[in-house]
Amino acid sequence: MKYIDLRSDTVTKPSKAMRDAILNAEVGDDVFGEDPSVNRLQDKCAELSGKEKALFVPTGCMGNQLAVKSHTIQGDEVICEAEAHIFNYETSAPAIISNVQMVTIPGRNGVMRIEDIQKRVRTKEYYFPATRLICLENTHNRGGGAILPIDNIKEISKFARDNGIKVHMDGARIFNAFVETGITLKEYASYCDSVSFCFSKGLGAPAGSILCGDTDFITCAHKWRKILGGGMRQSGILASAALYALDNNVNRLKEDNDKAKYFAREISSVPAVKLDLDTVHTNMVLFEIEGMQRSDFLTMMKQKGVLFSAGTTTSVRAVFHMDVSMNEVVDAVKIFKSVF
Repeated sequence: MKYIDLRSDTVTKPSKAMRDAILNAEVGDDVFGEDPSVNRLQDKCAELSGKEKALFVPTGCMGNQLAVKSHTIQGDEVICEAEAHIFNYETSAPAIISNVQMVTIPGRNGVMRIEDIQKRVRTKEYYFPATRLICLENTHNRGGGAILPIDNIKEISKFARDNGIKVHMDGARIFNAFVETGITLKEYASYCDSVSFCFSKGLGAPAGSILCGDTDFITCAHKWRKILGGGMRQSGILASAALYALDNNVNRLKEDNDKAKYFAREISSVPAVKLDLDTVHTNMVLFEIEGMQRSDFLTMMKQKGVLFSAGTTTSVRAVFHMDVSMNEVVDAVKIFKSVF
């Protein structure tokens, strides 16, 4: 059976043109700093983000963890939203790699209120850990692909800088926010000390992420990338795909956002579906099914040819991407409604 795969935008496969770019990639030994494709990618991402340097890494998880490690010392505290990827889906890595304590703040669709952050920042008594870093996630995965409001980012940034706290943005899907708001990566990044983003999600590359920041930060992150086994030698094979993605696949992300909004509008008319349309900002839809176990619903939809994934502890997640056509989205809606 051919499935309509809405589990994640990580399931995308390289296009023919991207495979051609990979085939013709210039490569060298990146551990020696000699891979021309990696160097071009890092320079391009530094320019796009407005940061001094960038570092190509295998995964978004590694990018986030290098940021935490490079911004903190052991025993520090890191603030993030309670549903953040860096807290929920990275296997307790901040505790294991950086020996830091995470402080989680319940937000609304991934958005933390500045008043709640202020309450959790430690004072300077010696028996408290130091609040060293605030992590933001834009777009916010468990917020249903929600875009962080720019005014909220500015407010948190000013507070952090006034209090000597660093800010890292997990921008795994930052370009989905860009095509929806027109706010550039450079502007988002200007309010943060570091930013990471993925090539292997909606941009369609097979693997890889990037971490951007100032020179000293990237020098530290580069060392820790080596320690964690992230030196990939002739990684221009992957960097060439990322370069192709940046040149060709950014603006088309708007199509994925539009598919998600269409799907959300259509299924919201089903009485058993619990869904707030105002929360559908980009390429994800989180919804709950009333009167049916989530596992039963997922099994039933799979049997009918549509794949979803779990979202939060109670919700179902649908993610839209380049390998699902609009016609397939329409078909998925018809199949969905047929179940009810």
